[in-house]
Amino acid sequence: MLAAVAWEAGKPLSIEEVEVAPPQAHEVRLKILFTSLCHTDVYFWEAKGQTPLFPRIFGHEAGGIVESVGPGVTDFQPGDQVLPVFTGECGDCSHCKSEESNMCDLLRINTDRGVMLTDGKSRFSIKGKPVYHFVGTSTFSEYTVCHVGSVAKINPAAPLDKVCILSCGVSTGLGAALNVAKPKKGHSVAVFGLGAVGLAAAEGARLSGASRIIGVDLNPIRFNEAKRFGVTEFVNPKDHKKPVQEVIAEMTGGGVDRSIECTGNVQAMISAFECVHDGWGVAVLVGVPNKDDVFKTHPMNLLNERTLKGTFFGNYKPRTDLPGVVEKYMNKELEVEKFITHSVPFTEINKAFDYMLRGEGLRCIIRMGN
Repeated sequence: MLAAVAWEAGKPLSIEEVEVAPPQAHEVRLKILFTSLCHTDVYFWEAKGQTPLFPRIFGHEAGGIVESVGPGVTDFQPGDQVLPVFTGECGDCSHCKSEESNMCDLLRINTDRGVMLTDGKSRFSIKGKPVYHFVGTSTFSEYTVCHVGSVAKINPAAPLDKVCILSCGVSTGLGAALNVAKPKKGHSVAVFGLGAVGLAAAEGARLSGASRIIGVDLNPIRFNEAKRFGVTEFVNPKDHKKPVQEVIAEMTGGGVDRSIECTGNVQAMISAFECVHDGWGVAVLVGVPNKDDVFKTHPMNLLNERTLKGTFFGNYKPRTDLPGVVEKYMNKELEVEKFITHSVPFTEINKAFDYMLRGEGLRCIIRMGN
């Protein structure tokens, strides 16, 4: 099979012939038809501040079909249309049994693990030498092997070249709004960071009926595009001498009803919390900060009845909830096409990295086998 292999940090991926072993117990082997590039792939490919693990096959936003199943797998059969997901749902742990959590003990994202849980080995090899997995998916390959709990079976009529992007960023932002912030009709919402995740959060706020959606970003080029996702006003922190939370509080008569932070910048997180209205304001943190960052705010901001929440994958349980997100698209409640700005054949996958590094567009679809 062909796979795009990262041999070392920051170097272009190389299309290689890779052996993909059969699925073991509680695993499925998937034929990937479409995949997409997410900033998380780029972040760990660059390995800046991370433990490098190479050679590795990246990729975690994708859609495909089940090619074969391992022992003990009863929920899937060859031909099923699926989305592999960077996290999972074992169904047995306390998190999976809770209606309030999607943070599976067994299959929660692990960026350092490059092997399968079943036997601690990789399913990828080149000339007998192992190639490491990435977050249990490794979708930059024509075939991949995933734990069964990290695969969501979806509507067989759903177009995989569109819904593949629902397996990470779009669902994360959408769920942060719909499942966690839960703005009410007429509410005001501030969204920090207008990349794909932030725009998905804005889309969720729009679907909830928010009347004012304030986009906050340091790049003014993003403002015009954000209008398509329901953003009604824009704030660039660089245009103001005072902290952006004070600017937003003045714009809204005391603060927004909800805020959603999608940058991973700790100062943006603090601003997102401090810009919500006292008494009922809710701030939701989505972005992943650097490991040494510290969140600092005065305790009175909490005592004055502001609420601070965090979210992981938009609080969606992958196997239980993701099929319903796909149905939102199928029922024309949710547009995903406007998130897709580029498309390239698999052999030109490095172009997708170039687009991401230059900040061009939102999502690039990579067509496998073309």
